[in-house]
Amino acid sequence: MQRSMRKIVLIDNGSLRPQATLNLRRLAHALSLATGEAVEAASLLHSFKIPPEQLDGRKAVTLGPLAERYAAEGVTELLVLPFFFGPSQALTRYLPERLAEVQASYPQLSVKVALPLVETQAPVDLRLARLLADNVRERIAGLTQPKVVLVDHGSPIPEVTAVRNYLAGQLSVLLGDEVGCVTFASMERRDGEAYRFNEPLLEHLLASPALAHSDVILSMLFLSPGRHAGEGGDIAEICDRAVAQSPGLNVVTTRLVGENDAIVDILATRLQQLLTGQPLLTEMPAAQGERT
Repeated sequence: MQRSMRKIVLIDNGSLRPQATLNLRRLAHALSLATGEAVEAASLLHSFKIPPEQLDGRKAVTLGPLAERYAAEGVTELLVLPFFFGPSQALTRYLPERLAEVQASYPQLSVKVALPLVETQAPVDLRLARLLADNVRERIAGLTQPKVVLVDHGSPIPEVTAVRNYLAGQLSVLLGDEVGCVTFASMERRDGEAYRFNEPLLEHLLASPALAHSDVILSMLFLSPGRHAGEGGDIAEICDRAVAQSPGLNVVTTRLVGENDAIVDILATRLQQLLTGQPLLTEMPAAQGERT
């Protein structure tokens, strides 16, 4: 009777910026140390195009080819830990479709996918909101009743935007009268009435009379540096334009969620849930008769 072979993979969506892959690897290593379980880092897309010399000589790998390699080596259980805030389509559609392709060639492989970082239907967990609050407090010194804007990328999925709004409510309670107010915005949105739930857009909010002549702290609901939240990225450009058009406006940004090591504690909880088998986002059993 063959012993079950297990692999654990921490996944993000993927970026062409090496900083995102390096940060994911850093967190996978920290999680391994914290839990005693070997955790690998992989992206769903994009990162394999980064030149290895920008990644300390180690080529980035995406989950599909990695899962195929593991299965070919005899792995029978793949545990996937999403480094995502909410149930994006990458997790609910692309991931199961891609891993079903792997299972078609390797029917002995079973797959379990943990919940994303925030689960709005679960009992209240303030850890991510506390992390965001701590990131804001690092920037408060010298500012007068700053207005806090929790900004994310913007999503075509209402459930993902709902995660941001849910966190903004928690953040408002945690910061209390340390700040003037807490609100939220999207970096961008798709065109059309159907995506209005992403409003307000950050550029419009920063140009509004409500924020004129204010100290604003952008609470960055981004996981790793990339073309949006990295140095010289889209968010920085939006802020530079806003300040140029509204000279009384002062905008400072927090560090990113994935740059605060407190995130490892939440990932460790998700890993524990994976190991015990519940609750899960997705479970894809091995083909019947293939379990050994």
